[in-house]
Amino acid sequence: MKAEDSSQAKRSGQRNRPDPAVTKALRRAYLLLRKQQGHQQWWPGETRFEVCVGAILTQNTSWKNVERAIANLKHASALEPERLSRLPRSELCELIRPAGYFNVKADRLRSFLQMLNRDFNGDIDAMLAGPTATVRERLLSISGIGPETADSMLLYAGHHHSFVIDAYTKRIFTRHGWCHPNADYETLQRLCEQSLSQKSGAKQLDYWQDYHAQLVVVGKDYCRPKQPLCEQCPLSSLLP
Repeated sequence: MKAEDSSQAKRSGQRNRPDPAVTKALRRAYLLLRKQQGHQQWWPGETRFEVCVGAILTQNTSWKNVERAIANLKHASALEPERLSRLPRSELCELIRPAGYFNVKADRLRSFLQMLNRDFNGDIDAMLAGPTATVRERLLSISGIGPETADSMLLYAGHHHSFVIDAYTKRIFTRHGWCHPNADYETLQRLCEQSLSQKSGAKQLDYWQDYHAQLVVVGKDYCRPKQPLCEQCPLSSLLP
C-alpha cells in the first residue's frame, strides 16, 4: 500500500470511530445501571433452543406474554426441535397465542425449524457454530428473522459477540444525544460494539449481554415513549 493510501485509510478509520465523549458516556451508563439494577442474568432460557424460540416470540410483545407462551410449549412437552416440528400448525398457534401475532409467529418458527432440521439435523449447536458473520447471514436468510432477532440468537444462544439493538436502545440513545434520531440499526450496533470494546472474551460477552438487558429495563420502566420518568431513571445524570 502506498504511503498516501495508508494515511487516507487511517484517517477514514478515525472518522468512523465514535465520539470519545459518547464512548465515555456509554461506559459510564453501564456502571450506573449495574449499580442500581444489579446484573440482569438475561436471557431467561434453559436451553439454546428455548432462547431462539423466545427471540422469535418476543417480537412486538412483552416478555411476560412470551413467558406464558413458553410455559404452554413446555406443558405440551413441545419445546424441542423434533416435537415442535411435528405439531400441527393450528396447535402451535394455540400454544403461542399469548405472545400475540400467533399466526405470523407460528410461520416464523416453522421457517426456523425447517432450516434447523433440513441443514443441521435438528442440532442447534451446529446451526449456531461458525464465524459470527456467517451465522448471522444464515439466520437473516430465514423468513421473518430480522437483525434484532438474529443478534439476540447470536449473543444469548450462540455466545457470539454481536450487540443487540432494539427500540429501547434507540430511544434512550436519542434522548441522551448519543446518536442521531435517524440512525439505522447497523450504525447503532457499530457504535455500541466499538464503544464497549474495552473488555474481551467471556467478560465482553457477559458485558454485552447484560448491557442490552439493562437498556431493556430502562426503556420499559423509565424511558417510556410518552411521559418518561427521567428524574427517577438511573441515567438521569447523563441527560444533556
